[in-house]
Amino acid sequence: DFDECAASPCKDHQYCLNTDGSFSCKACDASCVGCTGEGSDKCKTCASGYVEEDEKCTDIDECNLPEKVCTKENQDCVNTSGSYKCVCSEGFEDKDGTCVQT
Repeated sequence: DFDECAASPCKDHQYCLNTDGSFSCKACDASCVGCTGEGSDKCKTCASGYVEEDEKCTDIDECNLPEKVCTKENQDCVNTSGSYKCVCSEGFEDKDGTCVQT
């Protein structure tokens, strides 16, 4: 078997998996920018919204940061993978960018 992976045939956001007589390119974990293998512990660098913790790229919970990220009145923060979103609190709805009581 010839190791085709030695020539780095895959794209930046993929890693190479050598197989018998061939190879395949597999997608890096969403928490990675470039990787050497499968999973959040094989990242070359962590993607935006992720931080290296215990040699893995883990999601930053923007909603638990000391500085509030959702600053409008009656608005709640919802953490998402690699990011966050601001939503109106229960009993309120978004009207032209303002949370008003329903």
